[in-house]
Amino acid sequence: MTDQSTRMPLATVALIAGSSLLIMVMAAPFAELFVFPKLVVAQNPAQTAKNIIANQPLFVAGIGAYLITFIGDLIVTWALYLLLKPVHENLSLLAAWFRLIFAVIALVALLNLLTVFRLLMTTDYSAVLEPKQLHTQATLCLNAFRSGFHFGIIFFAIHLVLVGYLVIKASYIPNSVGILLIITGLGYVLTSLKPYLFPTTNLNFVQYTYYGELIFMGWLLIKGSRLRAVDNQNLLKNEVSSI
Repeated sequence: MTDQSTRMPLATVALIAGSSLLIMVMAAPFAELFVFPKLVVAQNPAQTAKNIIANQPLFVAGIGAYLITFIGDLIVTWALYLLLKPVHENLSLLAAWFRLIFAVIALVALLNLLTVFRLLMTTDYSAVLEPKQLHTQATLCLNAFRSGFHFGIIFFAIHLVLVGYLVIKASYIPNSVGILLIITGLGYVLTSLKPYLFPTTNLNFVQYTYYGELIFMGWLLIKGSRLRAVDNQNLLKNEVSSI
């Protein structure tokens, strides 16, 4: 008989994934929609540098919010792998790898923001660079972070499509959630490729495709505890088949 004593219940990993997503939903918009729009002025490196220097705690908070978000991605990667492993282990592992690649790219890109902090907040660089050069270098680092982050979104989008497919195949998660995740993933693909393939195309409709992961998060938090019954049934079947 197979020993399942070390198996983590699906309900537990569902709640871990949902809780991590909830934290990310609070952290990421803080940085994306509040901190950086307030500090970064397009086509104006000098004003951007001035804003960051004058609002140092806010800039650091934005970096911290991104860091929390990307660490959350690592936790969600692990939890969703365990959640969807009973459906198809190899495909669940592949989906996890795509999100892991995204998280690593995002964390590496985040180093550019730390460089911006050092450029503007320490005397190491101001002593050897003219203000205009310093501000330009800081802007280049800000743009490098944004470019790396957007590049990583491609891998994140593929992850969502794979997770959506696995959810559709799962007997313990509604098919509609999987369909919404696939739509969300395709929306992210369009957004990431727009600057390169169709920069002049209006894709405002894509913003309405981003709710799939939020709905998935809500399902994980609200309905996740019901997976205990499904998990127990699966364990019983596995034990009977192994006798």
